[in-house]
Amino acid sequence: MSAEDQARILNAGYLEYIRLGATHMLTGYDHLLFLFGVMFFLTRFREIIKFITAFTIGHSITLVFATLFGISANYYLIDAVIALTVCYKAFDNLGGFQKHLQMKSPNLTWMVFAFGLIHGFGLSTRLQQLPLGEDGLVLKILSFNIGVELGQIIALTIMLALLMVWRKTASFERFSTASNMALMFAGGLLLLMQLHGFQHTQYPDDFPLNKDDHQHIHEDMKSNTTPLSNYPKRLELKAPASNAKPKAPEVHRHEGGEPHSH
Repeated sequence: MSAEDQARILNAGYLEYIRLGATHMLTGYDHLLFLFGVMFFLTRFREIIKFITAFTIGHSITLVFATLFGISANYYLIDAVIALTVCYKAFDNLGGFQKHLQMKSPNLTWMVFAFGLIHGFGLSTRLQQLPLGEDGLVLKILSFNIGVELGQIIALTIMLALLMVWRKTASFERFSTASNMALMFAGGLLLLMQLHGFQHTQYPDDFPLNKDDHQHIHEDMKSNTTPLSNYPKRLELKAPASNAKPKAPEVHRHEGGEPHSH
């Protein structure tokens, strides 16, 4: 969640949580890529409803209960697993189980439900970054979930409309394999990005920065991403006193290093 989201949600009403949930789904490219893979070859309305219902039930369960009970994990790792679900669906669409593993594909309904649980946990880890408070917590979570569902409906409507038009052209047959290979590549790229983010947060000393500089960077990031950082500051109309002396910079050191100031 961005600093703007954190600041905006302070004292926000339920409609704001709905808007935030919808925005988060519509900008969540990992969720959208997975749904695109699920929808790619579906043509029957009954099948579409079945798989989307399974996905919705799955991510609603973990989103609501993980947030309510404060169950969390490193969101980089959760997003890395979500990236793997994108790769899985692309592999399945390419017939990878039959071609490379000589086995039948696992039941797609149950797999979509299981992946929905993972995606919901990812949504929950993001939601828990907000200052939710205790008052009306359940309604805030449900409002966010409603927003996620609305965003999902909008995204699926656009996807299905585009796929229905594309399936009527000759290019769909020619480029369906390439499209799913690109989908797998995108999932793999997301996986590497999330693993890099995890390594950066867990093993900062492995990066080409000395420990002192690395600590300063994270101090600056923390001060710039506080929920109140974007709130307007009070306008001071009174001019400062002419005899006011500038404040001397604070001198400090880190772990026995050389004294320095900012």
